[in-house]
Amino acid sequence: MELLRSLAITGTEEVLSISGLILLLAAGWGGDKASRAISIAAVAVLTVCAVLTVPALCHAAMGPGVSAWNGQFSGDAFAAFGKLLIYASAAVTLIIAPAFFERENAMRAEFPLLVLLAAMGMGMMVSATDTLALYIGLELNSLAAYVMASFLRSDERSAEAGLKYFVLGSLASGILLYGISLIYGFTGSTSFAGIHGALAGPLFMGATFGIVFVLAGLAFKVSAAPFHMWTPDVYEGAPTPVSTFFATAPKVAALALLMRVSLFAFGSQPGAWQQIVIFVALLSIVIGALGAIGQDNIKRLLAYSSINNVGFMLIGLACANQAGAAAMLVYLAIYVAMSVAGFVAVLMLRDADGAPVESIAAMAGLSKTRPALAWAIGAVMFSLAGIPPLFGFWGKFMVFQAAVQAGLLTLAAIGIAASVIGAFYYIKVVKVMFFDEAADVVTGQSDLAQRVLLFVSVVAISPLGWLINKPLGELAGRAAAALFHIA
Repeated sequence: MELLRSLAITGTEEVLSISGLILLLAAGWGGDKASRAISIAAVAVLTVCAVLTVPALCHAAMGPGVSAWNGQFSGDAFAAFGKLLIYASAAVTLIIAPAFFERENAMRAEFPLLVLLAAMGMGMMVSATDTLALYIGLELNSLAAYVMASFLRSDERSAEAGLKYFVLGSLASGILLYGISLIYGFTGSTSFAGIHGALAGPLFMGATFGIVFVLAGLAFKVSAAPFHMWTPDVYEGAPTPVSTFFATAPKVAALALLMRVSLFAFGSQPGAWQQIVIFVALLSIVIGALGAIGQDNIKRLLAYSSINNVGFMLIGLACANQAGAAAMLVYLAIYVAMSVAGFVAVLMLRDADGAPVESIAAMAGLSKTRPALAWAIGAVMFSLAGIPPLFGFWGKFMVFQAAVQAGLLTLAAIGIAASVIGAFYYIKVVKVMFFDEAADVVTGQSDLAQRVLLFVSVVAISPLGWLINKPLGELAGRAAAALFHIA
């Protein structure tokens, strides 16, 4: 019975693995000509997984009843919240990827398979309640991501992005694994519940070093400063659909994993990691804002924006309470919508020959030549800056409110002041599009799928997005409550 229950709880991972193997056979049989059909099938698989995940979130699943494989895996509401964002982000990537790669004559049947395998690894990450399951899920995701970053083999930037990501990612994985070994050595357990109980007593110096190393390894995965150095280069060099994927799904998985490790495994010793998170949050906000000011490539600007937004989300984690976790999850969901809108808009920036346009200067006067696209990008920029009434404002407001309620007034004040710096480079892009002389470079046509996705995501971050504010808050609250339910 225990085996059957565990199999039922890990149903989405089984669907992804079995479907991945079947589609791998289809790819081997049909070759690259079957890549679009395989992509459609992969989107259908992700949709099925999302449907299977919804009940756990709606019913606020938590506790021993949703624990599987002897406590190594949890199918609770927190995991369900993260998986829904991951599956949605992966599906968006598969929808926009075929047209992009076909223009480059580089569409291969392996790409949707890599996305499915990465999604399975990320699902394990958000559900992991044991350091062994954590590491297996993280490496499964990372191995697929390294290949995806260098998918355009004829493009030197893509090859460089894949190599940098691989080298730095391997270093971060080593740091994380060393931290896990220290935690195991000083607590005698690999399970999060066991670590939580062991750390409730006196904190040994070796365990403190283990916590630091684990947080450092995970900080790389979320591209938080000072472990952010790979982000601008990888986002710029990777194919734009892959950059879209990196900015959304892996970010959700890594942040969710960081939350579960910090608030559950290390939750009995918040003083050991809270100051580290505060430092990383502030450094990410400042470096993300200052680093973006001098950028002339829109993808690099969005990379620094990602670092900046991670800093704001970590303010919620620094609160070390349920309100902060719920605020962080709300911000994360809004951030995914903003990132999808931003990178889909970048995909639509093409010249007359269909070549991608990434220079901000080439976007000059876009409001005169492509007004709908310019207004959409403007909405994304203002939302990322947290300017009301766009929905991005609510994410920042939630984490600042949680920080104030937790007594972190200085952190909230510094975060609010630093957000003004970030507004500068977002408004600069709007100024170029609406007030500079038209460069008349972006004249290429966009695909229907891109236009639909851009419309949906911009509506989600527009003032209309406030209509889902209450249900989103309720779902985030259920997910955060499951995270604090110690089995």
